[in-house]
Amino acid sequence: VQLQASGGGLVQAGGSLRLSCAASGSTFSPNVMAWFRQVPGKEREFVGSIRMNSAIAYYTDSVKGRFTVSRDRVKKMVYLQMNSLKPEDTAVYYCAAANGIITSTIATARAYDYWGQGTLVTVPA
Repeated sequence: VQLQASGGGLVQAGGSLRLSCAASGSTFSPNVMAWFRQVPGKEREFVGSIRMNSAIAYYTDSVKGRFTVSRDRVKKMVYLQMNSLKPEDTAVYYCAAANGIITSTIATARAYDYWGQGTLVTVPA
């Protein structure tokens, strides 16, 4: 099983960026896919996630109304549309996937079974 994230880059404050994550593995069918982010010296932070069957999405408060997580269940892909970007959104963004997860742990990094390599998003001040 591999997760491949892409789409990061440099964007001015107020701009938009769309991240993509593809899950590979013929027998792999994730129940939940998620985005986390991390800056040097800090713990990995939950950004948002989506249940692949129902498309129910969850977000951390700091991105609600600005970021949208979506998925293509057939292609096993998850997307993170980021609008109104702020300098504090600067981080390495990781996608993650879980075989099964309960809602109370959906924002917990340890609940996820697989991780991508990360893609850097930079929003200059």
